[in-house]
Amino acid sequence: MEHFDVAIVGYGPAGATLAHLLAQCGLKTLVLERESAAYHLPRAVHFDAEVMRVFQWIGIADAMEPMTALHPGMRFVSPEGKLLLDWPRPQGEGPQGWRANYRFHQPDLEKLLRDTLVERPEVTVRTRCEAFFVEDQGDQVEIRFEDMSRGKVERVAAKYVVGCDGARSLIRRYIESGMEDYGFHERWLVIDVILKNEKPELGDHSIQYCVPDRPATYVRGPGKRRRWEITVQPGEDTAEISRPERVWELLSDWLTPEEADLERTAVYVFHSLVAEDWRKGRLLLAGDACHQTPPFMGQGMCAGTRDVANLYWKLALICQSKVAGEQAEALLESYESERKPNAREYIQTAVRLGGLINTCGTEEALRAALPNSDGSARMESIAPPIGPGLGVGDKSGRLFGQPRLSDGRRMDEAYPHQWVVITEADLADGIDLPEGVALVTTANSNAAEHLARLGARATVLRPDRHTLGGADTKSELEALIARILPNPIAIQEQEMV
Repeated sequence: MEHFDVAIVGYGPAGATLAHLLAQCGLKTLVLERESAAYHLPRAVHFDAEVMRVFQWIGIADAMEPMTALHPGMRFVSPEGKLLLDWPRPQGEGPQGWRANYRFHQPDLEKLLRDTLVERPEVTVRTRCEAFFVEDQGDQVEIRFEDMSRGKVERVAAKYVVGCDGARSLIRRYIESGMEDYGFHERWLVIDVILKNEKPELGDHSIQYCVPDRPATYVRGPGKRRRWEITVQPGEDTAEISRPERVWELLSDWLTPEEADLERTAVYVFHSLVAEDWRKGRLLLAGDACHQTPPFMGQGMCAGTRDVANLYWKLALICQSKVAGEQAEALLESYESERKPNAREYIQTAVRLGGLINTCGTEEALRAALPNSDGSARMESIAPPIGPGLGVGDKSGRLFGQPRLSDGRRMDEAYPHQWVVITEADLADGIDLPEGVALVTTANSNAAEHLARLGARATVLRPDRHTLGGADTKSELEALIARILPNPIAIQEQEMV
């Protein structure tokens, strides 16, 4: 049998991104995908700055950005068209080094992920190959899969297997995980169209139509792509409501058949689920395999990208034998303990928004659900910290921004996949850093504004750019530095600035 460091089951955005990250760390990686090609029609339509930062790490951000559309924010409107709630999104470069939000066409992203993965010799991709048997043998995992292009069963072994295989995950079945259910299970009709000509009156904002008998969502995509998501009422037949004649009837408030072509219609059941167990032995889950969310926050694909950003460097350290024994076990355990609370908070917020869209037709109801200190109804983006894991103190587990260095580079361009100490310049005097740990100070970057947001004079950043903790004195900083683990990549040839 051929042996791999990591086998990934599933070749969607989460699986492909994980393969890129593992390859950058030098891990021999296998990707198994039952389909012959990426799905060619729209699915996910939104990602945020945190995800674009991960795309920066794997080298596709600059190619992806021109294929996206601006996203100025979301508005909730009443049946009469009155603005009930505004959720503006900042424009321009934000703390992560990128715009806050992006609208995109998923096939564009998947093509880019796959085309660039071909250039990574560490990764073997096998399409039309369906895994059907997984056995954790203690020191490795054996996988049996059918190469459906030849009708042949093959076997491989890997140190770890990550199931990025979606809502009906095979790997989750082998983990035998139940699901935490947050109570949202609704049918919605998703309609994707391509405009024949520009229609500026549709606008660039996402619109949530809070119409009690037929809630709906409008989303602007890149180019002439537009999407509507419309509630399917109890008793309505899925096939009937998907007929083109019925679809155009539902779209009549916005569009006529002369103005656009239907690209895709599908009825989805939106769920709110989180797997109880994200790991069993050498089997792990990521993406839709371990959480499913209603679409109202636009965080489905984002959550999967956060999963693999948390997981890749931990697997790299273990597979490279840079950590072992109890330390390796603690690293693996930290994946679920850190990621689950973060994913859960996004999903629960999406469920609350879904409830507002379904039942709310008044400004008073919105103010009661989303109160602000001034009494207005206004939504702000959430950025929940990850759960308890490797960090210490109340400043741990925060996603830190990406400072610009004095030469203009983004920090992660200079120090990819490695530990970084960020500190006010005077605290850095006399600090002894482990080999390969980068130092960014307020003297050689704009780190001061990022530290101010954290509320600390110094911090240590993990390879996934979450904080290990905060420090206000040299002794506190030295205590954080003592907790630094090895880098998941060799950096001897990197220029330290």
